[in-house]
Amino acid sequence: MAVVGLLAATSCSNESEVTVCNETETAPVHVRVRDFSMSVEGFSDSRGRTRTAEDPADCDEVGAITLAFYNGTTEVYKVTQVKSDISTYNTFGEFSCHLPVGNYTMVAVGYGLFSGDAFSLDSPTAAGYSSEKARETFVATQTVHIANTNAVELSATLERVVSALKIISTDGRPDHAKKIRTTYAAGGKSFNPTTGLATVNTGFAVEVSPSTPANSAIEVKSFLFLASDEQDINITIDVLDANDDVLFTKQIPNVPFKRNRMTFLTGSVFSATSLTSAAFQVETGWLTNHTANF
Repeated sequence: MAVVGLLAATSCSNESEVTVCNETETAPVHVRVRDFSMSVEGFSDSRGRTRTAEDPADCDEVGAITLAFYNGTTEVYKVTQVKSDISTYNTFGEFSCHLPVGNYTMVAVGYGLFSGDAFSLDSPTAAGYSSEKARETFVATQTVHIANTNAVELSATLERVVSALKIISTDGRPDHAKKIRTTYAAGGKSFNPTTGLATVNTGFAVEVSPSTPANSAIEVKSFLFLASDEQDINITIDVLDANDDVLFTKQIPNVPFKRNRMTFLTGSVFSATSLTSAAFQVETGWLTNHTANF
């Protein structure tokens, strides 16, 4: 889904967030991340398609790309391109710099970026979102050895490291129900780029204001990082009014998640008939034809 090129240049580019780039005894390094690895049966894009590759400029899910090189835990070079800000790049997905002779860990992250989002890449083992929501996140890390001043060619594949939850109501949203709050009892919004796993497992909450008209069914999606490749997490769904008072609450225990897959919860959201939501169905894209009633 993406092409990221780190192309040779006589000096560092003026792209955003460059931290260090020493031209003494440096080598031009060419990096092309040729695609984002996608799950055919899992995620689809915002237009309902499932694909295995696409140029980053055409990928709705990737709003920014951060590329960094680390010598141990020391950041040697880092730059971020924001798709909506043309001042941060010449061609979205192409980067230019020289690296000094040495050994490095390269980290490339492609991620969704919306107003109010705050993402940081701090080291090969620490990254995440300090804003309310985690987003689509694709990561690649690899070891790079610069032996001399000769040009170096590199390539990598970005793998999706998030899991997702989509809540689908079978009933209509009352007009006074303004927000849906999804609370994860585990998982997190921060992750280790090297392993793709969450660096915290304490859970978090996400609030969404549905855009569908009153009395219509709703679909709400959110992302999280898991502490293991597969993880069961208790989910609480709260329906809030305009004053953030809770109108309805549903609790669904042991919801199964897997990295690079989406889990679907389908049931009556806007009803006080059951606090444990016995009518909810759980469906996962990584278990063929699997549904379960709670």
